[in-house]
Amino acid sequence: MKAGQFDPSQYVQDHASEGEFLVHRDVFRDPEIFDLEMKNIFESSWVFLGLTSQLKKTNDFFTTWIGRQPVIVSRDASGKIHCLLNTCRHRGAIVAHTRQGNERHHICQYHGWAYDSAGKCVSVKDEADALYAEGFSAESHDLVAVPRLAEYRGLLFASLVDDVVPIEEHLGGAKAFIDLVVDQGRDGVELLPGTGTYTFRANWKLQIENCVDGYHLTSTHPSFMKIVERRKLGESRTPLRNIDFNLYGSLSVVSGGFTFPYGHAVLWSGNPAPETRPIFPAIEEVRSRVGDVRARWMLKARNLTLFPNVQFAESASLQMRVIRPIAPDLTEMTIHCIAPVGEAPAVRANRIRLYEDFFNSTGLATPDDSQTYEDCQTGFRALSVNRMQGYHRGMKSVQSGADEYARELGIEPATSQNGPFAIQDETLFHACYREWLRLMNKAQQADGDTR
Repeated sequence: MKAGQFDPSQYVQDHASEGEFLVHRDVFRDPEIFDLEMKNIFESSWVFLGLTSQLKKTNDFFTTWIGRQPVIVSRDASGKIHCLLNTCRHRGAIVAHTRQGNERHHICQYHGWAYDSAGKCVSVKDEADALYAEGFSAESHDLVAVPRLAEYRGLLFASLVDDVVPIEEHLGGAKAFIDLVVDQGRDGVELLPGTGTYTFRANWKLQIENCVDGYHLTSTHPSFMKIVERRKLGESRTPLRNIDFNLYGSLSVVSGGFTFPYGHAVLWSGNPAPETRPIFPAIEEVRSRVGDVRARWMLKARNLTLFPNVQFAESASLQMRVIRPIAPDLTEMTIHCIAPVGEAPAVRANRIRLYEDFFNSTGLATPDDSQTYEDCQTGFRALSVNRMQGYHRGMKSVQSGADEYARELGIEPATSQNGPFAIQDETLFHACYREWLRLMNKAQQADGDTR
C-alpha cells in the first residue's frame, strides 16, 4: 500500500448480489493496513473484555488489551465495575502486572504512586515535600477511564471512543446465541480454572474465519477423526466420547449459519449424537427453564464470532476464545473452558476432559488450526498473488433476512443459509469483512472531513 493512497474498497469488494466477493491478501500481510485496523477497528468500536464472573469480589481485577492499549478491569470497593487504562499518570509504567488478582491498591513500581480499585489516585509518594508548582494540584492524577463500558448477560465490552452504538444494538440478533450459552446454567456460566494463552505467527482474521469455517474439518483434523473412529471400534482405552465428525456426512444432518450487522456470525449444525454433549445430562432441567426450542438449539453444534475479538465454540465442549492481534503476522489467543454454574461434579469432569481432548492448546484440534494459519501466512509471501478465492462457496443457498431456523429462534439476521452439511458454506466470512469495510470507510471519511 502506498502512503496516503489507502482505499478500503480496493481490498474488500462486496458484490455478493452479483455473485462476487473479493478479499485482497494485503489485508493479511500489509503492516500499514494492520496499523489502520488497530486504530479504526479495535480502538474505535466495541471490544470484548471478559466476564463479570471474573470479578466476583470487591477489588477483584483482571488485565487485558483494547487494541494496542493495556487496560485494567476492576470491581471497586462499592461493587462498581471500571475499565481503566493501565498506565501510571506519572511516567507511564503499567500499575497492574498480573493477569488477574485482588488488590485494594495498585502501586506503580517506578515511583510509588498508588491508585485504588476505582482508579482514584490515593497517594503521590512524598508529595508534601516535593515543592510541586500550583498547576500540579489542579490536575487529576487518577487513572484514565475508558470512555464506554457496557455489559450484556455478564459479558463486558468497552470502547475507547464515545461514538459507538449502544451495546444491545451492536450485538443485535447475536444476543440470542449469547443467551444460548449463558442460559445453560440456572445461575449462568463461569470460566473454569486453567486459562490457556498461546500465539501463532499469522494474521488475526484467519482465526475470525476459522471459527465459522465448516469446510476445513475433514482436511485439517484427520488425526482427531481417526482417533474418534478408534474409540468407536474399542481400539482405545479412553472411554471419552467426543464429537464424531463422520456422522455429519449424512444428508439428514442440516447445518447453516447467520450473519449480523457489525461483523458477527454464527455457524450451526444439527447434532446426530446429542448424548455426547456435556449439557445433555441436564437437558430436562434446562428445557423446563428455556423451553423446547432453545433447549434443542443448545444441543446443536454452534460457533459464534462476535467481531472483532471473541468467539464461543460449542461442539466438543464449550470454549471462549479471546483474540489479541499483535502484528500483521502474530496473534495471541487466550482460551477458556466455560461451564454452567453449579454443574454436577461428574458432568463437570467430563466437560473438562472433552475440552482438553479437542479445544485445549495441547488438544487435537487447536495445534492443527494454528499450524494451518501459519502455512497461510507463509503462502502470503507470494506477493504476486493478490486475491483470496472461495468466498463464493454457498452463495446460491444464502438468503437475505430470516430463514425458517432464524424465525424459530425469533431473530432477524442480515443473511441466513442452511442445507446439507456438505455445503460447508463460506459466506459467513462476509460479515467480518463488511464490518471491516464499514469501519475503514468511516475512518477515511472522517480523515477527509478534517483535511
